Amino acid sequence: MATNEKDIDKAARYLRENRSRYTTTENYYDGTHELAFASEKFKNAFGSLFREFALNLCPAVVDAVKDKLVITGFRAEAGGDGIPDAAWQLWQQNRMGKRSGEIHKEAVKNGDAYAIVWPDPAGRVTIYPQRAGLCMVEYDEETPGKIVWAAKYWKRIDERHRVNIFYADRVEKYISRPERSATRDARPDPETIKYEPFTEDKGGNVIPNPYGVVPVFHFANNADLGSLGRSELKDVIAVQDALNKSVLDMLVAMEFSAFRQRWISGIEIEYDNEGQPIAPFRSGAERLWITESAETKFGDFAASELSQFLGVKDSFRIDFASVSGTPLYYFMQTGANFPQSGESYRRAETRFVNKIRDRQEAFGNVWEELMQFALMMDGKGKEIRLFAEWEDAAKLAETEELTNLLLKKDLGVSDEQLLTEAGYGAADIKKMLAAKAAEREAMVRSFNRGDEKEEGDDGNDMG
Repeated sequence: MATNEKDIDKAARYLRENRSRYTTTENYYDGTHELAFASEKFKNAFGSLFREFALNLCPAVVDAVKDKLVITGFRAEAGGDGIPDAAWQLWQQNRMGKRSGEIHKEAVKNGDAYAIVWPDPAGRVTIYPQRAGLCMVEYDEETPGKIVWAAKYWKRIDERHRVNIFYADRVEKYISRPERSATRDARPDPETIKYEPFTEDKGGNVIPNPYGVVPVFHFANNADLGSLGRSELKDVIAVQDALNKSVLDMLVAMEFSAFRQRWISGIEIEYDNEGQPIAPFRSGAERLWITESAETKFGDFAASELSQFLGVKDSFRIDFASVSGTPLYYFMQTGANFPQSGESYRRAETRFVNKIRDRQEAFGNVWEELMQFALMMDGKGKEIRLFAEWEDAAKLAETEELTNLLLKKDLGVSDEQLLTEAGYGAADIKKMLAAKAAEREAMVRSFNRGDEKEEGDDGNDMG
């Protein structure tokens, strides 16, 4: 089969155009920041000691969102009995409790993440998480949200490059030509690489896709329809640079104020052969300065005030919270910044919780389509729509939940419904209701026995 140069070139162009974008957000999350605002004084004082110094708050922005994106199960529309259980079993078999977190983190951090669903060599349906910089998808302009084809690009140990192109009816596999194997460039331009059909796998370079769906799923963070996602770090990178500068300025001020500058007046200065003044005294904790001149005076300059640097640094933490929509207490771990009650906590997290719910809705739609496809591939799927269930983004404290349940009980809500909302399983609820009914019957019998005894008493206390 001839090489599909058109789609390979398009995928390579996509990878090249987005490489720097993903690299930037990766570096800022990892703390590899360029000290673009480092002054000459900083370089002279510290040299390369703090070449990659950064007070990195970017992980807090990403992890605050990622930690709230936890799938707890799936449900199906009417007629889908057994489908949610089958979906959850497949989910657990693929260890998606951990892998889904990796996908969410990649999407929140870089704006995009991908997952490929395909049988492994043993025939088991497998979900493969993918990094943003290795995949791309092409959307249908006539049907927004529909993926027409997708591609994955990676490099093998032998330095040769692989590209797989996924269509709704087939998967095409390609590999870079052997002459590229001698190239030691770790990251060559994908557009300069020439490919040929990859025939080392069983079945050749074209594998049929009998499922009629492109098996690549795109998780786009805060994206418009059919477009790439937007990293949560995009708006905070400039604030992070400014925060780094404020810390570097403070380090310089600390360095120059660590040993207070002293001055002397009323003495005659000597000069060397080059006309440069010779210091009359040497500084040191073990040295004593003595002079016979009554006109000589000593003094020192006041130390630099560092509190202003701390104020500027904290102001950038506030900017982080404002720009990213992340509650301030994620950046400033002091009691004054923590909400003092459940109500104030909810008010502080309103914007943040709304953002989490938006991501749950967007990512949930992709997970629903992915799991329906995985079930179909596993031979268990039906034309029944799945719905992803998420951990509550604004979960109440246990005491608040119990208080709300007691209020509902006063309104007449049944014990079974209250226990269900409290999180108990069906088997536990059945046991608790049976125990409560038995306790009630025992109380009634005890009460009746007391009535019978009272009726039989003749009132003769003297016997």
